[in-house]
Amino acid sequence: MRLDEYVDDLDRDESVELRRLAEEKSYAVTEYIDDARTRFDETLSGETLVGSTAPSVFVGRSSYPRVSAGLLAPVGDEDDAADYATTGTWYEKGYGIDDVFERRTGLLNSTRRSNVDVHDVWDGFVGTQREVAIADRPVDVELGLEDRPGFALDGSLEDIAAPRGPRVGADTARVTENPSVPRAIEKTLSDDDWRATGAMTYLYRRGLDVYEINNVLSVGALGRGENRRLVPTRWSITAVDDTIGQYLHGTIRNAPTIDRTLVWHTEYMGNEYWVVAAPGEWEFELLELKAPGSIWNPDPNGRLYTAADSEGYEGRTEYVEETSGAYYAARLGVLEALAERDRQAKVFVIRHATEGYWAPVGVWQIRESIRDAVDGEAAVAESFHGAVRELVPRLPVSMSTLRRTSTLAAGIQSDLSAFGGGVGP
Repeated sequence: MRLDEYVDDLDRDESVELRRLAEEKSYAVTEYIDDARTRFDETLSGETLVGSTAPSVFVGRSSYPRVSAGLLAPVGDEDDAADYATTGTWYEKGYGIDDVFERRTGLLNSTRRSNVDVHDVWDGFVGTQREVAIADRPVDVELGLEDRPGFALDGSLEDIAAPRGPRVGADTARVTENPSVPRAIEKTLSDDDWRATGAMTYLYRRGLDVYEINNVLSVGALGRGENRRLVPTRWSITAVDDTIGQYLHGTIRNAPTIDRTLVWHTEYMGNEYWVVAAPGEWEFELLELKAPGSIWNPDPNGRLYTAADSEGYEGRTEYVEETSGAYYAARLGVLEALAERDRQAKVFVIRHATEGYWAPVGVWQIRESIRDAVDGEAAVAESFHGAVRELVPRLPVSMSTLRRTSTLAAGIQSDLSAFGGGVGP
């Protein structure tokens, strides 16, 4: 299918509906919190003790190196504990923003302060947290709480992790069953001479997804023994995406290039994504367009916010300045697709966060959207320049603004002769 035919077939009704729903859904969060309060009142025993099933963990970054170590466990819905953990399954099930908030408001974040240097700690609260993180399924736990939980979502607009539910201090925590640990994780745990980057790559190659690896890294269970420490969840998410991305980049450095300019599109949770892959050596850029009225640009009468980060054939050595964890999540999805095809390409990803994106849910939705998009059928354009030219009418920016913001778009005039040769995808 030609690109011009492809974009004309897009269903715009979904974006219109998301914008309408955004005005209504902000009130739903209050209802979710009220429902969670009711469940907690019915479940807490003696107002201090709760038995639950923990599918995940959280490590805060405030006051580093003395951080808040947390166990995330649903209260009153233990049988479906796995559905409360942030994974790609949420995307597969088509969860919306309201679905995410419904689950997160019912997820108790029981915490204790801990120094990050816990390289050989397997007892107490941190030990319990580690056992939950390395298990291959949710683990039954018993928590002694300091008080009744406060009922407000825990997190900030800057967090790249999914929002967290009510938080409360914990006096005690213990696992009440024997967790099942994947053999690959057991191997990385037992080898304390293994650098964390190598251990992460090993786990990925053994079939663990980035969500599982992130949990293990966050609780300080990877790396050389003397260097093992708690890693704030916000940092560990990006570290895993970046590390696996660099590994995949290395696998395609000498791969043949694609021979056509391909374009993919998808929409999810009020975010619209375009992925343009053109023949040539590896280059990557993420351009983010954040609409007035969206969660990141809340003034409905304000100006469109634009930001971009990029890298060339050699990759990046410094953390991105503008697009934060979104960059590494989007890049990972692209690199996985190229590595599977044993190809390299010049790739331009455009993310448009519309006013339908009314609350932050974490960069997992970016990662999964890109993964899904590039796994599907692509439209074919005559050139990179032609693809961008045809996409501009679908974007809230002009070509001149695009060129001022984007490194790849700024160079399209001089690149027209570069789109020949190569090998098909």
